[in-house]
Amino acid sequence: MTAARVPFRVRERVRWSDCDPMGIIRYDAYTRFMELGEAEMFRSLGIGYREFGPRFGITLPRRVMYMEYPSPPRLDEELEVDVYISEVGETSLRLNFDAYGDGGALRMAGYLVLVCVFDGPDRGDAIRRIPWPAGFLAAIAPSRFTVEAARAERAGIAA
Repeated sequence: MTAARVPFRVRERVRWSDCDPMGIIRYDAYTRFMELGEAEMFRSLGIGYREFGPRFGITLPRRVMYMEYPSPPRLDEELEVDVYISEVGETSLRLNFDAYGDGGALRMAGYLVLVCVFDGPDRGDAIRRIPWPAGFLAAIAPSRFTVEAARAERAGIAA
């Protein structure tokens, strides 16, 4: 029997610097959780940030950031952030973040749209979108889930 494939998960506590005076997380503090989740997910796939340029000739600027806040976590609550790629286009991808808190409550659901941009030795000043390198697509394959499948896995439902 093989283990079920699951989204990458990182755990981090809501810190004092993340909170408003009432001890509730500020909306902008989620960017820290997203950055942590993104970096660690790519690292788990064998792609540290320093390797994007030398290994694939790309960099990944952000084009869109989107977040919803169904329920607020408070100071010192541990969040589990599921990170997965739900869509891949020719030159962009959607990197999803679902943050769960106490009792499995969904605290934040969001995503980033990352764009594949040439980062080779002759890149110059122009920013040029390029198609995803095949090696990069192969490396990220284990982190590809639909939103429904990622959330169903979390709920323990076969998708």
